[in-house]
Amino acid sequence: MIPTLKSKKNISEEIAEQYKNYITLGVLTEGEKLPSVRELAIQLGINPNTVERAYTMLEASNHVIALPKKGFFVVGLKNNNNKNVEILTEAKYQIMVLKALGLELNELLATVKEVYSKEDK
Repeated sequence: MIPTLKSKKNISEEIAEQYKNYITLGVLTEGEKLPSVRELAIQLGINPNTVERAYTMLEASNHVIALPKKGFFVVGLKNNNNKNVEILTEAKYQIMVLKALGLELNELLATVKEVYSKEDK
């Protein structure tokens, strides 16, 4: 979904605001990838730095997460109101890294169970 530039606001603020609306309305859902900075800049005919600022605003407001060399992904509504959103965002990032390195789900779950069972003792 590509935002449309209409108002006299700062362009990066306008882009960020439109993406927040798309996420709030459910047009963009958790895990969905936003267009690359370069791709969106070309489509809107603007400087990539402007798009980068907009995406940084979205990340600061916990609407998206930036994954290095992968892009920006929607965090999801349920996490936007969570007081632990920073912890969950970091956990998701680390899990994505581990998955990319080849860690299987059953190995991850076994490790999580092991860590949490040691805390109970």
